[in-house]
Amino acid sequence: MKSLDRYAVFGHPIKHTKSPRIHRIFAEQTGQDLEYTAQEVTVEQFQAAVARFFAEGGKGLNCTLPLKELAWAFADHKTERAQLSKAVNTLALQADGSILGDNTDGHGLVTDLTSNHSITLSDTRILILGAGGAARGIIAPILQQAPQALLIANRTINKAVTLAAEFHGKGSISGCGFEALANRQFDLILNATSASLSGQLPLLPSGLLAAGGNCYDLAYGNEPTAFVRWGWQNHAKNSLDGLGMLVEQAAEAFFIWRGVRPKTQAVIELLNSERQV
Repeated sequence: MKSLDRYAVFGHPIKHTKSPRIHRIFAEQTGQDLEYTAQEVTVEQFQAAVARFFAEGGKGLNCTLPLKELAWAFADHKTERAQLSKAVNTLALQADGSILGDNTDGHGLVTDLTSNHSITLSDTRILILGAGGAARGIIAPILQQAPQALLIANRTINKAVTLAAEFHGKGSISGCGFEALANRQFDLILNATSASLSGQLPLLPSGLLAAGGNCYDLAYGNEPTAFVRWGWQNHAKNSLDGLGMLVEQAAEAFFIWRGVRPKTQAVIELLNSERQV
């Protein structure tokens, strides 16, 4: 009897993850025989755990916080979007035994915004809050959509300016501190900090969101995040969280591994329905 192809997600903590369920639905939908599990793996355990997983016949891995930079270092080869983001959330075993690293986060975000919510990114003013790993992973795919301007705002100004400089030449991008946002307006504001999950937000000036503008929190939870609520309070046309991004980035990883693209809409609707109070 042929054993199932094995996939997994590594992270710490990992109990909250919806990834095994998402990939199980994708497999059923596309007629793929595979298993996908979640494993608690710390930074200290990462190198040995990944090497063991592939040595024992594993085909592909997702890596979530705090392991994405370690996964980037582990990969033998990296896609261009992984090189730019300096973080990898998808590892794939290649035919020659090497490991390919990719980052599907930005693809997931752009697909959710443009395909699922009909939000235009081209020729728009976009603000990213935060200059950490989450922001880094989405910048290149956003710039490929040719926005009018992309601004990264961060509490530590130098971190935002340095991150923006890494993408110089790929589009109109700059960095600043939060205090420099006064008297500016944006058509789309993306929260790439994790702070809003604990009810915290930077002090954002009134009028920051243009009329008809949209808000999107890369984080998600069973309850609306603080940033999603901020979007509602500031009359956003859409104020969304990252559940759709989660499903879309998973679908891209599934395609990398299996060569077939699952349908995502029904999965997003199912997960959304389960968290409604």
